[in-house]
Amino acid sequence: MDNILDTAKTWLTDFFDPAVKKEIEHLIANDKEELNDRFYKNMEFGTGGMRGVMGVGTNRINKYTLGKSTQGLSNYLNKVYKDEEIKVVIAFDCRHNSDTLARIVAEVFSANNIKVYLFSDLRTTPELSFAVRHLNCHAGIVLTASHNPPEYNGYKVYWTDGGQIVPPQDGAIISEINSLDFEDIKFNANDSLIQVIDKEVDEAFISQSVAAGNFNAAGKDDFKIVFTSLHGTSITAIPEVLKRGGYENVTIIEEQAKPDGNFPTVKSPNPEEPEALSMAVKKAEEIGADMVVGTDPDSDRLGIAVRNLDGEMEIVNGNQAMVLMTKFLLEKRKEKGFKGNEFIATTIVSTPMMEAMAKAYGVEFKTSLTGFKWIGKMIKDFPQSDFIGGGEESFGYMVGDFVRDKDAVTSTLLACEIASQAKANGSSFYKDLIQCYVDYGFYKEHLVSITKKGISGAEEIKQMLKDFKENPVESVAGSKVKWIEDYNTSIAKNVLTGEEKTIDIPKSNVLIYETEDGTRIAARPSGTEPKVKFYISTNTKLEKTEDYKKVAAELDNKVKSILAELNLA
Repeated sequence: MDNILDTAKTWLTDFFDPAVKKEIEHLIANDKEELNDRFYKNMEFGTGGMRGVMGVGTNRINKYTLGKSTQGLSNYLNKVYKDEEIKVVIAFDCRHNSDTLARIVAEVFSANNIKVYLFSDLRTTPELSFAVRHLNCHAGIVLTASHNPPEYNGYKVYWTDGGQIVPPQDGAIISEINSLDFEDIKFNANDSLIQVIDKEVDEAFISQSVAAGNFNAAGKDDFKIVFTSLHGTSITAIPEVLKRGGYENVTIIEEQAKPDGNFPTVKSPNPEEPEALSMAVKKAEEIGADMVVGTDPDSDRLGIAVRNLDGEMEIVNGNQAMVLMTKFLLEKRKEKGFKGNEFIATTIVSTPMMEAMAKAYGVEFKTSLTGFKWIGKMIKDFPQSDFIGGGEESFGYMVGDFVRDKDAVTSTLLACEIASQAKANGSSFYKDLIQCYVDYGFYKEHLVSITKKGISGAEEIKQMLKDFKENPVESVAGSKVKWIEDYNTSIAKNVLTGEEKTIDIPKSNVLIYETEDGTRIAARPSGTEPKVKFYISTNTKLEKTEDYKKVAAELDNKVKSILAELNLA
């Protein structure tokens, strides 16, 4: 408590704005609990960079925490590229203060003699990733908190390849940041080094998205789409991409089309949550649309709803969308002829069906830790390999490698191509998905996410994961646990035979149980939110499409029994 108070008092010097000092003095005098939460730790980089609640304090997103990170990054860039003209590009989303924070970040870079390309208005995260390489930049920044609540904002850092920072750059940058005091931040902008950009980069990005996502599918004139940007950035790109892709029958949810950091029409602007797409689904039912697509505020995630076997709109999850998109891309590549260097990719908590599909097509399968930065790293680390596509369970997908992060813009066009072609062939997106279950195994996934806020919450999450590790599960739904994969120690152990294998993936606080029947239970803390997540995957055979409903119900019941066993129901 004394340390927290001492830290807070360091923000009472003349370096900090008068309004900041006034707020801290008020907290010291009147609200010790809030003061503690704001100063008990420094805002940290997680799987998606810095992300947190906006406000005054070391554990908040503000001018000073972002300024310090930018100063540290500037110092690192100037060390690594000391003989070059260093360039960065900055984008921002619809969130409160994103534009002003982006300008502050640009000013700090410019004060460190770094050339800055700053987007004139809000843009999607995939366009920022694209712009890094398009403009030959050394780094990129996007001000966003993705799908988090309105009080959040964040800061994602991209490297020269257009992917998010990964080892060793992330550790080196963090060391630079941690070596600084707030008073080391250079806020005195060099405006001559800040260049505002917009239409030229927009055109290049949109053209590339159409080229990557358009496969000249049949039936576009007869295919109805309902699209919602959920008050976010995708309104700047997706309608134009769909239009150029040949889709004229697109209904935009106007109530959600205007960018708004309050996200007034949804509880959460997260397409993973069914409620977020409810307005669009309702419209689709009214007009008889074939597909609903909704994106999160920075347009890296997409949610999809299509008509099920009963003709009703049903939201497909991230694993299902990823499987069908990958299957489609693999089939298109097969038509051209495989060269032998292709690969697809996903994460360790996503559906194992991706690996089964890779084996069926004879392409390489790569798996990574959670977070698209690791998939981006694969592309950089294996330049001789050809990345076809890949995704993760949390509603993110990447088509090819022209963007090095999950990309809801291009993926939206791809999803429409799949569904339009299926309809023209007398099938549907949903029926094609069921056929994948027949071909590669019927996999059913479920996510449980538990939120624990504040200092006590962080300790609870730590204890939950410790208990999960120190009191191992012996069986799940009647099937013995065979493998325990501990990504903290990089060891996978067969508990039935004693065999051990090394996990060739960077260390992370993830534990996965796998049973004899292939059921997988994974546990990990979120890298960007005060949450612990449990991922359940179970599977069985589906002999024919006619058995789908019966077998799906059996797997649903199995998932429910697993949740009850693990006290997660």
